Amino acid sequence: MERKTIYLCLAHMSEDGVEQKYVKEAFDTNWVVPLGPNVNGFEADLERFVNGGDCHVADATRNDVHDGNTDKKVVALSAGTAAVHLALLACGVGPGDEVLVQSFTFCASSHPITYLGATPVFVDSEPETWNMDPVLLEEAIKDRIAKTGRKPKAIVPVALYGMPYDCEKIMEVANRYEIPVVEDAAEGFGSKFDGKVLGTFGKFGVLSFNGNKMITTSGGGALICDDAESKNNIMWYATQAREAYPYYQHETIGYNYRMSNICAGIGRGQMTVAQAHIDHHKHVQALYEDLLADVPGVTIHRQPANPRYDSNFWLCTVTLDPSLKIKGQENAYKEVIKTAVGGAAGVIHAVDTATTDCQPNENVEALRVFMLEKKVEARPVWKPMHKQPVYKTAPAYVNGVSEAIFKVGMCLPAGPYVTDDDVRYIVDCIKEAIEE
Repeated sequence: MERKTIYLCLAHMSEDGVEQKYVKEAFDTNWVVPLGPNVNGFEADLERFVNGGDCHVADATRNDVHDGNTDKKVVALSAGTAAVHLALLACGVGPGDEVLVQSFTFCASSHPITYLGATPVFVDSEPETWNMDPVLLEEAIKDRIAKTGRKPKAIVPVALYGMPYDCEKIMEVANRYEIPVVEDAAEGFGSKFDGKVLGTFGKFGVLSFNGNKMITTSGGGALICDDAESKNNIMWYATQAREAYPYYQHETIGYNYRMSNICAGIGRGQMTVAQAHIDHHKHVQALYEDLLADVPGVTIHRQPANPRYDSNFWLCTVTLDPSLKIKGQENAYKEVIKTAVGGAAGVIHAVDTATTDCQPNENVEALRVFMLEKKVEARPVWKPMHKQPVYKTAPAYVNGVSEAIFKVGMCLPAGPYVTDDDVRYIVDCIKEAIEE
């Protein structure tokens, strides 16, 4: 029997097919538009979840949402990237402004800054969480004020691979300088700091429901807002900023960013299995930690021992000692890649060289190729944004942490389809790949 391919993280539908029920209702009632009962219901489910309520309940009539500490509102949007864009817009970001953003992240954290004509200012990571370094953050704020005479307009920390950032220290710095925080929790759905869901500490919180996230709407995202007024403002921008006239009147540029009622139906069903997905990812992480404990040269990235950190472990990551030898390592980077990273999601853009000036070590690339031959998808960690050619002129405050991790880091499968046997097979493949 041919072995299945084990992907990094694929969406998994609920066992009882609740998603199909909501999607069918959308078709039966002809709500096949970017608004409707499923959108309202999904937003209510998300509000219950981020405010500490029960994510298992998919019923918009329930109102048991709070633990008394927060009253956040949520807008369902077409993508997490759209959520970042609208959050920055609502923070007043515009041409000529600067936004402090974590460098160690996916491009969706920084690209919306450029959509608005602003400049990303990249901040490097602390070594324990791999997320924004609060000390470096404050240094960057002071230096930008000294150089430009103005404060940055916003701060964008990122929950890299689901790992919480130091919410306390980042918010303390942000509040001292009165700079709004847009939390990019796209990879951190359900992760917590001090028992509080990520995305609820700052002025805005970004969620993603892409097909590889903790829960999915096939494509989509959401923005966590402080209150109803803020939510309504974001919804207005997300629906082309139409004025209250009996005809289309536009006095502000808006965007077509609202989530469709079909996608939201999938999301409502996914909320019934959200906690099960989070629990599974944590279980897979624990299994990797156990099975890789005796593999020399391979180190699993763990969350800080501090109980305030509660990662969802969206992806499990390892680092390879530079001295580790992998089978086929002598052939690493010898051939130009013919496909784009991300599989079907990536459109091929041909390149004429197999290497760049900042890339993973040869043993990391060799292990990626070896695992692919074993039908296991493994990828390098995110390349820091301050090392991306498109941002070569952007200001950056670096300490070498993200570049060092990029050279030795790798992501391993962790999604709901990954079984215990799959994890054992993956670890066995890693052991097989290592040369004595």
